Amino acid sequence: MSTTTAKRRVKENPRAATVVLSILGYVLVLGTFAGLLPIYPELERPTVDLLSHAIAVVNTVALASLLMGWRWIRAGEIRKHRAAMLTAFSLILVFLAFYLTKVGGGGEKHIAATGLPYYAYLVMLAIHILLSVVAVPVVIYAVVLGLTHSPAELRETAHAKVGRWAAGAWSLSLALGIVTYVMLNHVYGAEKYVPMFVSSVPLV
Repeated sequence: MSTTTAKRRVKENPRAATVVLSILGYVLVLGTFAGLLPIYPELERPTVDLLSHAIAVVNTVALASLLMGWRWIRAGEIRKHRAAMLTAFSLILVFLAFYLTKVGGGGEKHIAATGLPYYAYLVMLAIHILLSVVAVPVVIYAVVLGLTHSPAELRETAHAKVGRWAAGAWSLSLALGIVTYVMLNHVYGAEKYVPMFVSSVPLV
């Protein structure tokens, strides 16, 4: 199948493409968490920590790209908006590679905070994870539409409406992820470190 033919089929069936890509993403993540994908190298704690820092940097740049993309589309600068959103999406793929490697080959850290900070951390982490899960098909759908339609054609699609929801959920998820990373790694620190699959609290 040629690239042109594939693009035409995706353009004609953006929802089907979104479902397929979303399922693949969920299977990859759930398979990694369940230990069903023995494809990751075993990592020592310094490497896990390094990946945590790298993920925070990637997410910060992705958030900045999202916010700039939102600003540019409001100003009618479509090319800049497109570039910013594709940059953010590319960075999320980088994040996914880093995160799954860390989870699949590393371990988990538990925050040393107690009382209100501890519960605030858990609430923010839960919202971050929930938004990350829910945003997957919405973000993919917006990106699929953006990549397969011209700016004029996009006006006849749900790209703008879906894109607002996608960017909002995505941005909040990234922001909360960054905050919980700072709390865990730079404010309160970790009270213990355990190999993956011993505990169910995700790494940040």
